[in-house]
Amino acid sequence: MNNTKKIIKRNFQSGQVSKILIVLMVIIFVVIVIIYGATKFFGNRVAKNSGSISKETIIPEIPKPVYEITLGDTKFLVELYQDLGSVLKSPTSYESDLTTTERFIKVTVGAQNKGKNNVAQYSWDVGNIVDSDGRNFVSINDKAYSHLPKPDLCGALLKPEFKPVPCIKYYEVSKASKDLKVVVKITEPKKQEALLDLKK
Repeated sequence: MNNTKKIIKRNFQSGQVSKILIVLMVIIFVVIVIIYGATKFFGNRVAKNSGSISKETIIPEIPKPVYEITLGDTKFLVELYQDLGSVLKSPTSYESDLTTTERFIKVTVGAQNKGKNNVAQYSWDVGNIVDSDGRNFVSINDKAYSHLPKPDLCGALLKPEFKPVPCIKYYEVSKASKDLKVVVKITEPKKQEALLDLKK
């Protein structure tokens, strides 16, 4: 009888222990699942938030200067930019110097035909200088006529793949003007304009 009680007690105790172990394993599994789920959920939220912060703090890329561009078949490139100061010395003895309270600027833009046929005369040109505030400065080539090459090649006929033809323009520009650009344009096959940065 005592032996039977001991056997029953042992069986009861071993059954109890295995039940407790199963319950503990289930509890541990549930806790692991909860921790994993919470980590994944909050981790995603942190990643999203940090992503939005990084987007706001990204500094926009500064556009690179453009010194050459092709419009139609005509390729334009800035060859020379000179700040000549407030006096434009006359190349002849019978003409007086040109003076300004601001500054004179000389720009040479090359034009080259990248097509297969001639680019017609007067179908391309170099226009105004524009500064960062949108101020326009027109060419003073009519006043600086004696400084221009003979012949003046601005708008000349361009033969396919010949060397760039230099177009020289003079301007009177404010000393306060910064980030100067020059307008280049064509009229054929359709009217187009673009801005080229003037080299500093």
